[in-house]
Amino acid sequence: MKIFSIFLAGLLVNNFVMSRFLGICSFLGVSKKVETATGMGLAVTFVMALASSMSYMVYKFILIPLHIEYLYTIAFILVIAALVQFVEMVIKKIFPGLYKALGIYLPLITTNCAVLAVAVLNMTEGYNFIESVVNGLSAALGYFLAIVLLAGIRERMEANDKMPLALQGLPITLITAGLMSIAFLGFQGLIH
Repeated sequence: MKIFSIFLAGLLVNNFVMSRFLGICSFLGVSKKVETATGMGLAVTFVMALASSMSYMVYKFILIPLHIEYLYTIAFILVIAALVQFVEMVIKKIFPGLYKALGIYLPLITTNCAVLAVAVLNMTEGYNFIESVVNGLSAALGYFLAIVLLAGIRERMEANDKMPLALQGLPITLITAGLMSIAFLGFQGLIH
């Protein structure tokens, strides 16, 4: 039951983008088209899920035995950077169109505060390995859900020719993201 609660919390209740406001840079920058948002969401999902498991192992089996737990931030950033480099190489080789569409936002996953926040949250909450992986995966799927939803809405708004000039572009995107965040507040009572 605890695993299900962790999963539901990461996906909906404590959604990193909608509730904790982490990972906003790529959320706003790559959500213009559903295709690129899906690619970014999948890349972040892969990195976040793997970073959760790898950072747990680094913390548990390297930092704690060596009594250098205070270096967790540096260690987690190194793990995340290595994973992002791997993802970038794979996407560049297999999906060159997606690689070009993601542009600068793909390497920015390294500095995506949501990825680092999941690793740190797993540590501070005292999650075991399975709980860390579930939390990382659910947080990543929550990011994926949020960015694809916003991309779908932005595509529909882009097709609307009756949008007031003052709201076109980023202003209506920020308003939409704010309304989505309010909608995600409806999940707050789901888990105690």
